[in-house]
Amino acid sequence: MNEWALREETTPYVALACAVFAASTSAILVRWSHAPSSVAAFYRVLFTTAMIAPVAVVWYRDEFARLSWSDLGFAIVAGIALAVHFAAWFESLNHTSVAASVTLVQTQPIFVALGAALVLGERVSRETVLGITIAIVGAGVMSLGDAGQAPISDATAFGNALALLGAVTVAGYVLAGRSIRQRVSLFPYVTVVYTACAVTLFVLVGVQGHDYVAYPAREWLLFLGMAVGPGVFGHTVINWVLKHLESVVVSVAWLGEPVGATLLALALLAEVPDEVTVVGGVVVLCGIYVTTIQRERRRRPSG
Repeated sequence: MNEWALREETTPYVALACAVFAASTSAILVRWSHAPSSVAAFYRVLFTTAMIAPVAVVWYRDEFARLSWSDLGFAIVAGIALAVHFAAWFESLNHTSVAASVTLVQTQPIFVALGAALVLGERVSRETVLGITIAIVGAGVMSLGDAGQAPISDATAFGNALALLGAVTVAGYVLAGRSIRQRVSLFPYVTVVYTACAVTLFVLVGVQGHDYVAYPAREWLLFLGMAVGPGVFGHTVINWVLKHLESVVVSVAWLGEPVGATLLALALLAEVPDEVTVVGGVVVLCGIYVTTIQRERRRRPSG
């Protein structure tokens, strides 16, 4: 194998590792921000949209005109679900640990599997049920969170519940977009979704009575960092990698986000997860791994 071929083969893996790391910084940036969680979520999505939309308009203008009303409607629904995901998950970080929040929100493949069975009529294998059960047990263990350090508080339980709500709603976003992405290119799709998401978060900020602009320069830099890092180099690069690597490889690698976020929280926030959180997190990741692997095996053609 020559040097150029080797580079082409390894580039997607390097990109995947960078994307997982970029996504891992999201929880840290949110925790550093002193702005209301809905405001931080709004500007993350708004700035990400501002970076992506020009590419979509310039290169995919004709495809926007060909969007059917049904695809447009489902893309808007997906954007609203994504807005609820961001609002719930960002707020969860104000009430529970980074390790618990990021790991619980990563249970979304479990809810995708359940949603696919209930909504799309896909058969759920025994192995998938096993994976779901393992993950639910792990989530239950993680809900004990800081039991080794202090009595379980209502705030911690509320934060864990918000993280799970974030997992459910992002699963809805994935399910809503599954069929659309088969007909619509990436950039037009995410432009519509992100725009709907930004509008929803804009309304949420107003309903909650938060200020839209009265924030110091430090906050604006954090908002921009959320958009550039987790937004563009995280989620957008992941979508590029999916064209070059099997989705099972990407899905399993994505499970590295809770690990990366926990290590960053340890290094940058001096937030040490207790034994219960670590054990619960490992169990959740095992459950997600089993579920993801089984779903991907079923999707592959036999032979």
